[in-house]
Amino acid sequence: MSDERPEIKYTKIFIDNEWRDSLSKKTFPTINPSTGEKICDVAEGDKADVDEAVKAAQRAFELGSEWRKMDASQRGRLLSKLADLIERDRDYLAKLESLDSGKPYNDTLNGDLPFAIKCYRYYAGFADKIHGKTIPIDGDYFCYTRHEPVGVVGAIIPWNFPLVLQSWKLAPALCCGNVVVMKPAEQTPLTALYFASLIKEAGFPPGVVNIVPGYGPTAGAAISEHMNVDKVAFTGSTEVGKLIMQAAGKSNLKNVTLELGGKSPIIVFADADLDEAVEVCHWALFFNMGECCTAGSRTFVEESIYDEFVKRSVARARQRNVGDPFNLKVNQGPQIDGEQLTKIMDLIRSGKEEGAKLECGGNRIGDKGFFVEPTVFSNVQDGMRIAKEEIFGPVQQIIKFKTLEEVVQRANETPYGLAAGVVTRDVNTALTISHSLRAGTIWVNCFHATQSQASFGGFKQSGVGRELGEYGLQQYSEVKTVTIKISEKNS
Repeated sequence: MSDERPEIKYTKIFIDNEWRDSLSKKTFPTINPSTGEKICDVAEGDKADVDEAVKAAQRAFELGSEWRKMDASQRGRLLSKLADLIERDRDYLAKLESLDSGKPYNDTLNGDLPFAIKCYRYYAGFADKIHGKTIPIDGDYFCYTRHEPVGVVGAIIPWNFPLVLQSWKLAPALCCGNVVVMKPAEQTPLTALYFASLIKEAGFPPGVVNIVPGYGPTAGAAISEHMNVDKVAFTGSTEVGKLIMQAAGKSNLKNVTLELGGKSPIIVFADADLDEAVEVCHWALFFNMGECCTAGSRTFVEESIYDEFVKRSVARARQRNVGDPFNLKVNQGPQIDGEQLTKIMDLIRSGKEEGAKLECGGNRIGDKGFFVEPTVFSNVQDGMRIAKEEIFGPVQQIIKFKTLEEVVQRANETPYGLAAGVVTRDVNTALTISHSLRAGTIWVNCFHATQSQASFGGFKQSGVGRELGEYGLQQYSEVKTVTIKISEKNS
């Protein structure tokens, strides 16, 4: 391991701008995925700690509190200050993220951190621009709408983009005036806890943001089921998303935003520049070790260029440098943990057993840490597990198609609908595909081109609601209509 290991500064629960042990005094280990060794122990929050965090959030949200009385423009200034503090500490945060998640340090410093900073700055600018309308209703009435905060937001974030997806939840929630109880993923709690110290330093009042590390079935479930949590925002698997919706329905019918799994198609037509198409599809799948909900994990390639596309894709995959995320030449780190490694290897085995051709990779690298060889399958058929299930690893599946009509139908035959891509020089083809595929985001001649200004979310079992952009604000506010009778008095 490199000598870049950062000092671990915060490992406790953050409630009311204070650090606390869990009420049970339990802790859990967070593991370095590059080595399989423990980094440190973190306080394990559960239902009792979530209850305390919700109480703190409720106090911060009471009428007349500092947060509720704060001008919207001042909320924006606090978010801007927070972005400045993240930028100040970006190198430390990047190292901490790489240590805890296995992401290459280069990617974290130059990708994740800038995205998170931009997200806070984007919503900082929106804080004093959220307003209602005056409505000309019939009769002698004055009618207008207000956009008011939902209240206590429970935010549950995953391990694949901890800092980025924390910003996707916190920035719009705080912009709209909500208070937050957040549970980071148990695999990657460290950057969320350091970030809590920046919340306090920026000047947010106590209780506005509370961070409770812990496990999904305990701390996460407690947030989802809590009668005093007004909204849950979750990013993670479709399986867990369904459980959260059930918990919301059984409790107080809380507002729910879900960003869930995907099995995204990317379609390459014969008129595409072949080298460009190979690079776009490579990035679509192998970005972030394949641990990406939008990953272009069904690569459909037109029949006439299929064999050459496979040949070049295999050569490109073999160029990947896998290893220590602190080595600046590495562009693929380990998978997050042993459970994920086992899942990936099982799906690779299924691909071979079901008749797909393993072109390269397919093995674990070493016996220390959770590294997987960049893997490419050809001759993949739609019914194979590797073509249907979300692998969440560096495994590319290349599938042959003949016609536009056929590939649209096949691409849509999935329970997911998070993202999709098309690579072509023909604008008519690009528009036809973009309008025909049932997915929340379509990328043309690119992939993973996600930015704070553009909404993000899924069709079908890939999610409910939207994040980012102006649409993302709608998930964190309630619209209130006020109607006033106008009395006419004789002079």
